[in-house]
Amino acid sequence: MTKDYILQEIRRTARANGGKPLGWRRFSAETGIRESEWLGPYWARWSEALQEAGFPPNAMTSAYDDQQLLSMYADLAMELGRLPTEGDMRVKARNDPDFPHNRPFRRFGSKQQLVERLKQYCETRSDLRPVLQMCENYVPRRRAPEPPAKDNGLANFGVIYLVKSGRHYKIGRSNSAERRTYELSIKLPEPLTVVHVIKTDDPVGIEAYWHERFKAKRVRGEWFDLDSSDVAAFKRRKHFM
Repeated sequence: MTKDYILQEIRRTARANGGKPLGWRRFSAETGIRESEWLGPYWARWSEALQEAGFPPNAMTSAYDDQQLLSMYADLAMELGRLPTEGDMRVKARNDPDFPHNRPFRRFGSKQQLVERLKQYCETRSDLRPVLQMCENYVPRRRAPEPPAKDNGLANFGVIYLVKSGRHYKIGRSNSAERRTYELSIKLPEPLTVVHVIKTDDPVGIEAYWHERFKAKRVRGEWFDLDSSDVAAFKRRKHFM
């Protein structure tokens, strides 16, 4: 199998596809050219082959709508036999220019929220029943429990804090609101503002209470899209024993 022949086939199949080059799996299915015949002998990744064939490397990274993203994610799940991880998607994107990098998928929120949207999408497609079953069997990964604190009479005392960065709010817990605020501030691209702090002898339980109360407004992790009434409700609490 020569390089020139593979390049000719890339251009031919692209013309038949409206000028858009195929991903390597579809290319292989339509031409019979196996991955092993180009990966290594001529190119390290499929995008390099497309570039040499005359196609820009990012030709396929235009905006995707939700249905396209869910369809691509479902197809990858069918290919893997399981729900893809972020690592799976990065590998797929490196080898298939038709597949977007992780960023567009972030619009769905957390992995749990993505799986819920995927489940709704698969319910409309009889050919995706295996993926629907994967969604129904999905169990979100839970945060590991924290080790027990030393019992010095203040072991369970802490604070629940509400901070704002950009348009979103974070509800978290710490035994030192000042230290945690500093830690967060050096990690975030936008300025961090402390909105309110609640002192409590049950930080784990009270944090869980606020997370549950605002779960419909969760953006990701401990970040929420709160309105003024939500913030006012949080600020009415000074102590929570």
